[in-house]
This record gives sequence, structure tokens and C-alpha cells, in this order.
Amino acid sequence: MAKMHENELEIDETIVRTLLKNQCPHWANLPLKAIISSGTDNALFRLGNEYVVRLPRIEWTPGSINKSIDKEYEWIPKISRFLEVPISEPLFKGNPDNSYPWFWTITKWNEGHNPDFEQEKEYQLLAKDLAYFLNELHGIRLANGPFSRRGVPLKNLNEETTKAIGALEGEVDIQSVTSLWNQLSNIPSFCQEPVWVHGDFLPGNILAQNNRLSAVIDFSDVGIGDPACDLVIAWSLLESHSRGVFRENLENIDDNTWERGRGWALSIALIMLPYYKNSNPTLATLARRMIENVLGDSKRIEL
Repeated sequence: MAKMHENELEIDETIVRTLLKNQCPHWANLPLKAIISSGTDNALFRLGNEYVVRLPRIEWTPGSINKSIDKEYEWIPKISRFLEVPISEPLFKGNPDNSYPWFWTITKWNEGHNPDFEQEKEYQLLAKDLAYFLNELHGIRLANGPFSRRGVPLKNLNEETTKAIGALEGEVDIQSVTSLWNQLSNIPSFCQEPVWVHGDFLPGNILAQNNRLSAVIDFSDVGIGDPACDLVIAWSLLESHSRGVFRENLENIDDNTWERGRGWALSIALIMLPYYKNSNPTLATLARRMIENVLGDSKRIEL
């Protein structure tokens, strides 16, 4: 796979085999195969029939990977007890060594595939499943949780989002996205007790079977905060009808939170598009789709 980031590690089966042999030899002889994924931050390898080896390929700030994996290893097993849908629960935390510089994990393998964008109302039941999952997640009461980097006020994203808009001249309707971003980023902030959020609830972190939710994976951004950040799935996976089904089945999501969710979808897409348009066609297409859907919702509201 072509590199998506500067300073990205190249991770191959030889490195993974070495880590397994040195740190968990009881799994070292299981079949190993790279998983092709549109994900950006982790290299994934299927290990036997039951496991996934997950190795971060880039560190955005010093110390962030080890801190994130420690967080996942502590909190995801606790969270999973409250959820009906399987999640990517870590089973083993690996250490850095001479061949690899950071913590890494082995998680449970969950069956399913990343769903494509909805075509013709085929995701009405999936929309309900997604809402029920978020209702359970947002209703978890576990004290002293870490704050999610995504559970913050939209205003915190203004500088990065505005910069991204400036880089998209000729790619998007600059006037429309600027106007909408200004509107959505000024929606009143979340002022209730923070709730548990996934933090990156996009199609690449959802597994489906027969158009039903089978698992949720990659909890790197898990933590507490504003639940609006988890609503991005509405504009990244669902057409308008199923989006309405999703909205109707959500609990404790008021109109302002829904609108902040639109703001999150718009900001994530605007930042994603210039960064990945030449290196990750799947994510670039997703970003364009999200922008189109959020703008489309605005036009429906105006009508």
C-alpha cells in the first residue's frame, strides 16, 4: 500500500512475526495475513481465525500511541460488558522492541465487512442497530473516564476546518461550506454531563453482515465528551430516509446535538479531503459524499 503520511512506518509480516515470536510465542505459528483496509493509522494483520494484530503506523504527537493503547487496554473490556454488539476488545498488549517502536495490540477477530454507502433504503434496520448501539454506549456510567479528543466543542475545530476550506478552492462550493460551517460551529455547546463516545464512528470502523450491525472496531478515540461526534455515521453511511430512521431511534439527542453532529461530519470531511485526495481514494470519496450530504440536508431544511 502507498504511504498516506510522512514519517509513516512500513510494517510487514516479517516485523509482525518477530514481535509474535519474541512476545507471545504461543501464537507465533498461527497463519498471518495482511488485512487490506482504507484505515489510515494502523496496519492490520489477521492472525489465525480468531485474532487481529494491530500496529500503529504513525504517531501524531510524542507519546500519544502508548497513551492511547494503554487507554484502550484499560477501558474497552469494561465498556464491552455494557454493549450487546461485539467490539474490538484487546486481548494482548505488546511492547516496543528493536524492530518496532511502540505498543501494539492483539484483538478479537469480528466477522463482517465495512458497509458501502447506502444505495436504496437497504440500511433501515442497520440504521436502527447503529442508533441502539449509540444509545447503549452513551448510556454507560463508568466513572473517571478519559476525555475523548473528539468530544470537544465544535469551536475547537475552527482553525483547522477553515484552513482546510482554503485548500479546497475548486474542489467544493467554498461559499456554501463556509456559510454552513459558520452556522453549525455556533450551535450552543453541550452543557450536560459528558458521556462515553466512540469518537471515530465512520463506516471503516463498523462491520456489517446482511445489512445488520455485527461489530464496532477501533476505539482509539474512545472517551467521554459530547455525543454529537458519534453522529457522523448519519452523513457518512446513510441516505436521507435511513438517516431519518437513525435520528428517530436515538435517545437523549436533542436538535442542537444533532446539528453539532452535522458540524462534526462537515469538519471531518473538509479536513479529510485535501489530506487524502491523492493518497487514499476511498477516504477522499467518503469525504466528498459527507460534504454533499451535509449540504443536502441544509437545502432540505431551507425548503
